Amino acid sequence: MNQATKSKNIALIILVASLGYFVDIYDLILFSVVRVKSLKDLGVADSDMLSVGATIINSQMFGMLVGGIIWGVLGDKRGRLSVLFGSIITYSLANIANGFVTTVGAYTIVRFIAGVGLAGELGAGITLVAETMSKKNRGYGTMIVACVGLMGAVVAALISDHYTWQTSYFIGGGMGLLLLTLRIGLVESGMFKETTARDEVQRGNFFMLFNNWPRFKKYLCCILIGLPLWYVVGVLVTFSPEFGKALNATDVLNAGKGIMYCYIGISVGDVVAGFLSQLLKSRKQVMFIFLILTVIAVAVYLYSFGITPERFIWLSLLLGFASGYWATFVTIAAEQFGTNLRATVTTTVPNFIRGSLIAITTGFQFFKDKLGILQGAMVVGAICIIISMIALSQLKETFSKDLDYVEH
Repeated sequence: MNQATKSKNIALIILVASLGYFVDIYDLILFSVVRVKSLKDLGVADSDMLSVGATIINSQMFGMLVGGIIWGVLGDKRGRLSVLFGSIITYSLANIANGFVTTVGAYTIVRFIAGVGLAGELGAGITLVAETMSKKNRGYGTMIVACVGLMGAVVAALISDHYTWQTSYFIGGGMGLLLLTLRIGLVESGMFKETTARDEVQRGNFFMLFNNWPRFKKYLCCILIGLPLWYVVGVLVTFSPEFGKALNATDVLNAGKGIMYCYIGISVGDVVAGFLSQLLKSRKQVMFIFLILTVIAVAVYLYSFGITPERFIWLSLLLGFASGYWATFVTIAAEQFGTNLRATVTTTVPNFIRGSLIAITTGFQFFKDKLGILQGAMVVGAICIIISMIALSQLKETFSKDLDYVEH
């Protein structure tokens, strides 16, 4: 492959991975945006809004846990491109079906199926980008994917403001199906192709992550460093109307707008984190900086008594920016493991983080009942951030690591 063809292939991979993640995030976050509107239409009482919402979002996240394993293993066994196709068509069809639900039970089941589909796209895309670009520049590639992708949350919020929640789901599904046409012309990862020619290499063996303590420890730490991000999005912003009441807000806080501005902040944070990691030639230092920023942002938010809707928007931007290390976090996971397990790791790690929202929201509900909503959120936030910092300290720096190797 000559240089011009290689550059064209890299550009196409980044484009498809970016747009795929854009639709992925649109569909992933849409429930949080239309939660109140859709559940009211389905007859859910205001007093049950939080508990029913938590059940449905937990169902979606559990689907992502299951899907993360399925698509991750397939990515290492059958190739990165097959996962891109399979995951996109699954979540697209599920989101179209979501527009037709008429009961909470059906809503919960369809969000589980959508979660399974949503689990595959990011890991496959990031793996392709990391394995195709040079070790010097791959950080820029993953930064672009995350930055473009996260803007899907912004579009989800804008779409939901102008259309019914059913139409919002139809639009998400339609965008996914259109995206499949861009997959034509993509070239499979050269590193993956090389491993398929080696019979002695075990590809996509999920249990290899557990049968070796140093490898398992590394895998677990890759998951735990992402806890604060989903705590911020899945608790602080998603349940902002409830936090607003506890903070004596001057008006009802709009979770849809909060999510939109939070993800704008995350996208900006991802760009800054990406450039900073290239400048410092370190992923770990950047992660640590952003975890400290998250501590500050969470503290400011939970002590904002008398908060106005305008200030909430600024705080959502701050919370998003502070936790805007998603691209850096996923890149760290991709760089920690060999080619024969890379898709498995890069797909399961972000989905286990998303799935951790089940434990985070359960813990939040437990401490909320014991201590109140603000104090409960503080306790859960502190636990997430401390665990994340300990996990980060256990990982090796991978900025300039050569990725052309396999795990034995």
